[in-house]
Amino acid sequence: MKKIQMVDLQSQYYKIKNDVDNAVLNVMDSAAFINGPEVKSFQSELEAYLDVKHVIPCGNGTDALQIALMALDLQEGDEIITTDFTFAATVEVIHLLKLKSVLVDADYDTFTISVDAIKKAITSRTKAIIPVHLFGQTSDMEAILKIAEEHNLYVIEDNAQAIGAEYTFESGEVKKSGTMSTVGTTSFFPSKNLGCYGDGGAVFTNNDDLAYKIRGIVNHGMYERYYHDEVGVNSRLDSVQAAILRKKLPHLDTYNEARRKAADYYDEAFAGNANILTPKRAENSSHVFHQYTLRILNGKRNELQKFLTEKDIPAMIYYPVALRKQKAYFQESNDADFVNTDKLLDQVISLPMHTELDEEQLKFITDAVLEFMR
Repeated sequence: MKKIQMVDLQSQYYKIKNDVDNAVLNVMDSAAFINGPEVKSFQSELEAYLDVKHVIPCGNGTDALQIALMALDLQEGDEIITTDFTFAATVEVIHLLKLKSVLVDADYDTFTISVDAIKKAITSRTKAIIPVHLFGQTSDMEAILKIAEEHNLYVIEDNAQAIGAEYTFESGEVKKSGTMSTVGTTSFFPSKNLGCYGDGGAVFTNNDDLAYKIRGIVNHGMYERYYHDEVGVNSRLDSVQAAILRKKLPHLDTYNEARRKAADYYDEAFAGNANILTPKRAENSSHVFHQYTLRILNGKRNELQKFLTEKDIPAMIYYPVALRKQKAYFQESNDADFVNTDKLLDQVISLPMHTELDEEQLKFITDAVLEFMR
């Protein structure tokens, strides 16, 4: 049996090695390393895949979030509602821009932001909502967009973990994650469902004026060289990474289907255990399983992780500490408002999830979990 990895990027690479190697060598031959034709081609191809008017590539997913917020002309102290149960980058950029993060509870079943908690958190200072499409499934966007419309709020989708997922509205309209709101962002970190071999990110929008502004911000605020119309940053997707992403994008749906197939195996294996809750798949959102995250109900989550480690099975706890209790982002809060988040912090454990898992590995993993949980 192959060594089990949390993410097996090497095996995935070997399957497309010739295409990727040739693409990288072509960039080397062209010497068009910054804003070269590969970047422009990838941008156009991703726009077509997502069915969105504008994709603006940038340096990484955190930059994408920061640039999206910068483009909205928010003022110091404006409040941004987001989830307490996510990676720190989501709030990091809020604080860098001297905005105020308002952290709210997660939905226990889907791990995404609680719609009820959003409603309770809105004040006269609220200007935007950042739903995080966590672990590969979209937030309840129909409800969130309705709230935003009622209160005249921006919505910024943090789509770093769910590229390729789809959301179906009550009308039957289907939209790709990251394309439903004012602006969407994503990361191309290597372990993502669509990952490059370094850092990379992008911003999505259907708003022409906003796209124009974002294109200036990513390039030092310039639309014409040496004329700075905006306060900008230096955040560009380099041509080598764009070339790699161009070769991986046609495989994205296949990659996501492979993840779903592995998730199906996990689901079936754990279905009969009362102390294991498998990930809920919302009826109106497809799931692309960036992570496969269990909830362990018998209080032995940490012991399970140790047991799996001893069997050379990696298992991760995303996330061990609530953002509201992190030193950098500490907020006075009533724990009664974060019942779901705090339960998840004690229960969640993510099993290996990637495109290269085979049945032998999946059986070994599930047998080990069930051995401990019997």
